[in-house]
Amino acid sequence: MSLSDYVAAVVAVLRRRPGDLLPAYLVGASIPAIVRTVPFLAVAVAYLFLATTGRLEMIRTQLADLEQPPTDPNADPEQFEAWASGLEPVVDQLLAPPLLALAAVTVLLSIALFALASAAVAAGQLAGCYGRLRDERGLVAALAGARRYWPRFLGLFVLEVLCWAAVLVAVGIVTAVVAGGVSLLGEVGLLAVPVVLLAVGVAMIALIAIRAVFAFAPVAVVVDDAGVFGSLRHAAGFVRRQPVDAGFYYVMAVGALLALSTVSGLLSLVDVVALGSLATSLVLFPALDLLKTAVYCGYRGRLEPPASPTRSLRGQFGAGLGRGWSSLTGFVRSHPGTHALVVVLAGLSFWAGWLVADPYAGTVETSIAARLEGHFPPAAAVELFGNNWLVALSTAYGGLALAVPAVVSLLFNGLFIGAIARLEADPTQLAAFVAPHGIVEIPAILVAAALGLSVGAAGWRTLRGRAGRVELADTLERAFWILIGIGMVLAVAALIEGFVSPYYYRPFLP
Repeated sequence: MSLSDYVAAVVAVLRRRPGDLLPAYLVGASIPAIVRTVPFLAVAVAYLFLATTGRLEMIRTQLADLEQPPTDPNADPEQFEAWASGLEPVVDQLLAPPLLALAAVTVLLSIALFALASAAVAAGQLAGCYGRLRDERGLVAALAGARRYWPRFLGLFVLEVLCWAAVLVAVGIVTAVVAGGVSLLGEVGLLAVPVVLLAVGVAMIALIAIRAVFAFAPVAVVVDDAGVFGSLRHAAGFVRRQPVDAGFYYVMAVGALLALSTVSGLLSLVDVVALGSLATSLVLFPALDLLKTAVYCGYRGRLEPPASPTRSLRGQFGAGLGRGWSSLTGFVRSHPGTHALVVVLAGLSFWAGWLVADPYAGTVETSIAARLEGHFPPAAAVELFGNNWLVALSTAYGGLALAVPAVVSLLFNGLFIGAIARLEADPTQLAAFVAPHGIVEIPAILVAAALGLSVGAAGWRTLRGRAGRVELADTLERAFWILIGIGMVLAVAALIEGFVSPYYYRPFLP
């Protein structure tokens, strides 16, 4: 097949029924939200420990006696050092052995959960790509692939890390030996420079070769049902027999990554960061995975992509927005109990955050005016939309882990907002700022949390055998369109927060 056929296959899959593949990548973007449940729960346990042992009261007293930090630490370093030394008793309370042990366990559990979740999600993503490139149901294939292939993907991840470590250790040994030779031979050590450069060059070639083979090994696991080492043999054979196709993927991948990095870097100059993450999850990763799966399927003679849609891209986009809005309104109407539960949990967590922060009011302050310094409305609106939609996406699809991440995210955000509100230096100004966009943004985030509970319930039914993969795939695809509707609401909220909320009230406040 020609290279253009592979590109056409990628475009056809992304345009025809995107909701049957992209949720697998949004679940991947939700992995940090899933992993964050471990440190969040650890923080709750640590707080209970501090409260029950009297350490929390001591911290409060010490913070109350502490003077305000200097506004400019560089102007008077001695004053800043004196203030910092006053924090030492607080730090001593936090370095209790039980808390240190809790921190160590939290780190280990977080790493293990991240590795397992990443392996399962990556397996599901490539299995979904393979299914769509054969005109099959992508999410059903993704769910089956995640369950079947995750141990092999985890094995590949570990093996690649070990290969990289071996190369880097070898370079370190060569450098150490050369450095020892320099110290013994004196002037003859000038020969060390080309030796070290040669070692580094060989290491770079080795690392590139390792990545080149491991890039296609996961595809071989899914397409050929190969094991860990068998997939490496198959991938190496593909690269050797089809260097043009493999090279095409490498060039496209490197070019796309460089282009996105460049654009993201330019946007970061105006504090717009979230768009890069959205583009990575919704476009870059799916397109690259589809491309490498397509070229490997072409090599195996198994490429049967769906036909390209006949509707124009503009018409398809408009229809997608319409479907997203109708899906959102339908979900809100059909799940009143879930939304009521979310509102109650949000209110309770806000109240708890207010109570937790109450003893520190006047000692620690936050200021909405300070946070709005340097506010640039267009950039702020774009960043607010991207960040809030990422939160909604991760909350909804993180709920696949039996709804726990969705609940934890909801409670944490409520606690955080409640604490910030209690510590605000000017509550009237904060309320005036939040009101215009909050009446739009907050309900949208609460709907995303309710969606996370709904997705979690579907995952639980599937785990218990009360529903099949098709039903869970339907739920995940439906959630995608609901999140499109939520994104529309958050876009409106971001425009208000960027252009209206920081300014309209100022003439009315003293």
